[in-house]
Amino acid sequence: MCRHLAYLGEPLAPRELLVEPPSGLHRQSWTPRMQQYGTVNADGFGLGWYADGDEVPARYRRAGPIWADASFADLARVIRTRALVAAVRSATEGCAAGEEAAAPFAAGGWLFSHNGALAGWPERLDALAGLLPPAELLELVARTDSALLWGLVQHRLRAGAGLGEALAGTVADAAGHTTGRFNLLLTDGRALAATAWGDTLHHRSLPGRGVVVASEPYDDHPDWTAVPDRSLLLAGPDGITVTPL
Repeated sequence: MCRHLAYLGEPLAPRELLVEPPSGLHRQSWTPRMQQYGTVNADGFGLGWYADGDEVPARYRRAGPIWADASFADLARVIRTRALVAAVRSATEGCAAGEEAAAPFAAGGWLFSHNGALAGWPERLDALAGLLPPAELLELVARTDSALLWGLVQHRLRAGAGLGEALAGTVADAAGHTTGRFNLLLTDGRALAATAWGDTLHHRSLPGRGVVVASEPYDDHPDWTAVPDRSLLLAGPDGITVTPL
């Protein structure tokens, strides 16, 4: 299992969301409060963010636990960004290790993260993988269930689907071929989409600043709202909407 978080809004330092809160993503790597599957998230981590004037996000990913990376604290302190995705990883059994397997994944102007697992990986997912053209299957960034889902999301995005449509369609494909937990997170730096399917998801508005979407709250503020299971969340300049999947 994993934990992830996304932010959209006014410029801030990632440290404000990931490190400083009492139960921020940094702490969730060893003491998650709501994680139902697995106990620690020490199999890698990543941060993706957008710089003003550049639609292609930057990323910082490592294969080890976030608490063991001496450079991360400095990076999270000095960056300023209007949009970010961050994740800490607990690897699914049978999935590849390494930096390439750590979220967020990226292509063009998109950032993507998966919090969950596909049952039957990898032996019983040939039909799901077969939904991708062979060339796209060969381009998967890692031998993981998350990378397969990212390939399916990219296929829809490249065909012209919007963020929410791409996630909803991919979850429908996954649920049609296997069981599992399909909490997906996707942004283009201007809007974001997320699904709750099998695990926790929450959102919170920061007045005058922006919106946060996260696997679990990073503090006990009463403004956090739980997203119902099997739902699609969309967030952007016009606010947040949640609809059933």
